[in-house]
Amino acid sequence: MVTVLDILEEIRSLTLEERKQLMRLMVDTLTEPEQNMQGKHNLRELRGLGKEIWEGIDAQDYVNQQRDEWDQHQ
Repeated sequence: MVTVLDILEEIRSLTLEERKQLMRLMVDTLTEPEQNMQGKHNLRELRGLGKEIWEGIDAQDYVNQQRDEWDQHQ
């Protein structure tokens, strides 16, 4: 397994121009959008997720109940 210290040792063997080029390339990788973001989804993919939880529940009744509970805590 190659460690960061192994890489650093290799870098030290480069010429000054090669190290400068390497630094530019490394900085460029910091500004690139991450291509391999795990868990990245389009928001539209989540549509309907968990809808079974709300099955049979009237939205207005739920909101009224939440408001009543909030009022009791004040």
